Amino acid sequence: MPLIRSSLDGPVAVLTLSNPPANCYSYEMMRELDEAILQARFDDAVHAIILTGEGEKFFCAGADIRMLAAATPTFKYAFCLHANETLNRLEQTPKLVIAGINGNCVGGGLEVALAADLRIARRGAGKVGFPEVNLGVLPGTGGTQRLSRLVGKAAAIEMMASGRLFSFEEAGEKGLLNLLLEAPDREAFLRQAVEYAKQFCPPGKAAHAVGLIKRAVQSGLEAGFHEGLALERELQQRLFRSEDASEGLNAYLQKRAPSFRAR
Repeated sequence: MPLIRSSLDGPVAVLTLSNPPANCYSYEMMRELDEAILQARFDDAVHAIILTGEGEKFFCAGADIRMLAAATPTFKYAFCLHANETLNRLEQTPKLVIAGINGNCVGGGLEVALAADLRIARRGAGKVGFPEVNLGVLPGTGGTQRLSRLVGKAAAIEMMASGRLFSFEEAGEKGLLNLLLEAPDREAFLRQAVEYAKQFCPPGKAAHAVGLIKRAVQSGLEAGFHEGLALERELQQRLFRSEDASEGLNAYLQKRAPSFRAR
């Protein structure tokens, strides 16, 4: 059985972490996720990606603890390195990535969600947090770095050092989530998540512009200010040469709604 289920809903690729009951990830799951990310990246029909979890209770509870307990230190290091590389690939893919958090999202599961560009969750469906300190370790798949960039150093240290779990509502107040959706079950939530994702796709939005906005932010903020401006200029020049830029400018002058084609 695949550990990552891929499906396409119009311009939205839905990647489902599928390892019930908690959708914990292994090296095998990360390899499948890596391949699914690459397939979505190269697919011209895909303009947005949603990551979600199988079932009602968990988005993802992180790495398989039993696997880690039995593994050698060398394997653990290689496993964490590959997981980091996979999430970096997700973060750098020039298509909008949305974590559709359908249930509990803790430990490495939250690290996966933090590598997405936006995070939406089903209200009341679970908790988020980094409890790794209770195992004597730290969030080792980008959690210390991405969380501090999202909420600030002091807040990130407090959240990780305490190991506390937060309701989705509190996580939203802390800036971890962009949107809470009201849905009676996972399927209804996923339908809403797909509709949310489609607002960033053609014909209403220029998907290439959305993707390069993402690249400018994700890469530019890790460089110096002037290097970020240089990247912004180069990406803007690419867009100026696109059909969508011509459509957007002409639609504005003609006082009509643009119809983008991701070209």
